[in-house]
Amino acid sequence: MQLFCHLEFNNFLYITYNLMKNASIVELFKEHHSFEKSIILERNQYLKVGGSIDTNIYFIENGSLKIFLLDETEERIIRFGYKNNLIVSIDSFLNNKPSELYIQAIKKTEVQVITKKKFSEFINSSYERMKLWLTILEDLVLQQIEREKDLLINSPKERYERVLKRNPQLFQEIPNKHIANYLRMSAETLSRLKNY
Repeated sequence: MQLFCHLEFNNFLYITYNLMKNASIVELFKEHHSFEKSIILERNQYLKVGGSIDTNIYFIENGSLKIFLLDETEERIIRFGYKNNLIVSIDSFLNNKPSELYIQAIKKTEVQVITKKKFSEFINSSYERMKLWLTILEDLVLQQIEREKDLLINSPKERYERVLKRNPQLFQEIPNKHIANYLRMSAETLSRLKNY
């Protein structure tokens, strides 16, 4: 299992969970009719806006999303989600309070929605499911450490190489301008590094 997440120091947390290697949780969701609805987002449409409460879990059927915080008027992308990822606003999900993060479609995207109530019923119905949730949370912490290291590295080349090694699919799914923002570098610098 591979988990991608980001934790900002101000306690806003999002996770995306890559299900390509282990689709069993999605199959379990489907078997138990946990998905309550499907949402289709057009390019640039918001799934969540800053300051709102969002206690849903989303499974991305197709398309891609960016998760960002507004720093004055500038976007600070902290995470991406694309096909076969689960994405959730963990802070809102856990405490039912507003999160300052935005989720926006990069291109036309379809997500399946699981409410917190349905998810809680699902997880609490068996010990194995609770173990799966704990494994996801453990992976979240480990991936968070890697992302924090990425943000602390001064060298754009090293940041690029670390993320490329950890998640090559990102570079196939997401446009360069968004990846450059995520890596805290200009699009020109990213282009040079990719052509190096």
